[in-house]
Amino acid sequence: MNKARDFFEEGQVLLIDKPLRWTSFDVIRKIRNLIRIKKVGHAGTLDPLATGLLIVCTGKFTKRINEFMAQEKEYTGSFTLGSTTPTYDLESEPGNFKPFELITEEELKTATEKFIGDIQQVPPAHSAIKMDGKRVYELARQGKEVKLEPRKISIREFVITKIELPLVYFRVVCSTGTYIRSLAHDFGEVLECGAHLSSLCRTRIGESRLDRALTMEAFEEKVKQLQS
Repeated sequence: MNKARDFFEEGQVLLIDKPLRWTSFDVIRKIRNLIRIKKVGHAGTLDPLATGLLIVCTGKFTKRINEFMAQEKEYTGSFTLGSTTPTYDLESEPGNFKPFELITEEELKTATEKFIGDIQQVPPAHSAIKMDGKRVYELARQGKEVKLEPRKISIREFVITKIELPLVYFRVVCSTGTYIRSLAHDFGEVLECGAHLSSLCRTRIGESRLDRALTMEAFEEKVKQLQS
């Protein structure tokens, strides 16, 4: 009899603090290996260079994944002004450098206002969206042109929290389906100096908050306690 496995098969909702450079699937694979069940899934991907809250459902609670995916998200992070990247983040090298030094705090705050409410957003070409049966990032990496249609999203809050040019720190509260990488890119276009996402942390999904999440080390310790 495996107490830990039975516990997780009955259904659990885990709040995990995803480490930097781990993929969301890395977290799932590690949890599957620890609890020895296959029925494990997450409610919303975080890119490898993002950290923060990942909701993981196990066993009978995997049927709740769509419920969590639909919930409002909150993020904090930073944009770097003055250059763009093909992936809209630091997965690729910055280029297309432009001056940013004269941009004022007032201009930054005015630019945020253009994104509040229901807006149309084009997802990044380097994303996991499928087109013609393939992930579009695979096509983009092959140098093929990727044209994605704009999607309706909603941004409830977009606040500049600190300015250390070229870094601009922010907090965003948004609907599911929002790409913060695209927001960084579009923000740079409004400012006419270019921008890319340089750090990102998901701090909330619905009522679930990052400050209640377990690190992978803490979760591993919890499983050991259940097994003892």
